Amino acid sequence: MRIALFTETFLPKVDGIVTRLKHTIEQLQLHGDEVLIFCPEGGLQSYCGAKIYGLSAFPLPLYPELKLALPRPEIRQQLAKFQPDLIHVVNPAVLGLAGIFYAKSTEIPLLASYHTHLPKYLDHYGLGIFEGLLWELLKAAHNQAALNLCTSSAMVQELSEHGIDRVDLWQRGVDTKTFDPARATPEMRDYLIQGQPGSRLLLYVGRLGAEKEIERIKPVLAAIPGARLAIVGDGPHRAYLESYFADTPTHFVGYLGGEKLAAAYAVADAFIFPSRTETLGLVLLEAMAAGCPVIAARSGGIPDIVTDGQNGYLFDPQDPQGAIVATQKLFAEPDSNLKLRARARSEAERWSWASATQQLQGYYRQVVRS
Repeated sequence: MRIALFTETFLPKVDGIVTRLKHTIEQLQLHGDEVLIFCPEGGLQSYCGAKIYGLSAFPLPLYPELKLALPRPEIRQQLAKFQPDLIHVVNPAVLGLAGIFYAKSTEIPLLASYHTHLPKYLDHYGLGIFEGLLWELLKAAHNQAALNLCTSSAMVQELSEHGIDRVDLWQRGVDTKTFDPARATPEMRDYLIQGQPGSRLLLYVGRLGAEKEIERIKPVLAAIPGARLAIVGDGPHRAYLESYFADTPTHFVGYLGGEKLAAAYAVADAFIFPSRTETLGLVLLEAMAAGCPVIAARSGGIPDIVTDGQNGYLFDPQDPQGAIVATQKLFAEPDSNLKLRARARSEAERWSWASATQQLQGYYRQVVRS
């Protein structure tokens, strides 16, 4: 099958959407499908045999990390050469709308997927008044598609409740070869805790944006004796967070990838994730694959991954003591902690990118036949 993929974000950007797309493209190409990627220009011309057609883009004012690519007439020419069987639009915003337009105007079957919970982001940027309008725009875009995929059951339900039709679940996946407890090294542990042996290491990995609510970790850090925090990632909120955590034992690490990121997960005593805006929370699954117990808000797609008391701890994000109590509970019983680590790894082993992509291929065939 020949798939034209329109995405608002791709390499060299690093986030959960790009991680999913990278593994999906690898699997599709490996099994004989051909993929043409339309995305903001990033310097790459191909990925795993898939051609990348990069378009000039400008930074989003409120979120400079995110670049918006403007549609251009050359897209139609590239589609005419490629002759796709299907167009897959990821998070339609600007470039994605071009994918929808060309799918409709050329009668190419259309599938869309929802990965970023933009309506819930608005409050964190002082734009909550526009949430209703944004849902209407999302509904208008997604309802053009023959099928809309979400990455968690909570998002399937929420999109359906907001009038988006033909919604189904695209299962999660994780690279359990890269993210493995065996990646732990004394050097990475020492680096993250800044040469303070005997400390408890709390870890956060992800984008440093206001919507991630990383500030909520500070009271947890204060409540756990000898605790230190390592924050892995970058984003527009970093300068503010560095100031906010200045009086705490917090190490801002910046981006890590591959085996270094896997080692960071593997050496941490707990992975803490307070975000309430996650459609899934892929970093949680990566942490679990590395045998790192997780503490996360009971919100969005996170309960699809974490079973409270079994492979991690969930807390009520409305309770200011919730994350503190969950973290104290995790550290209170060392034997239970070991079991938690083992069950976290077992849960991650259930979800491969190969299986997730096979499911997606089934959806592609369903849309092409419809």
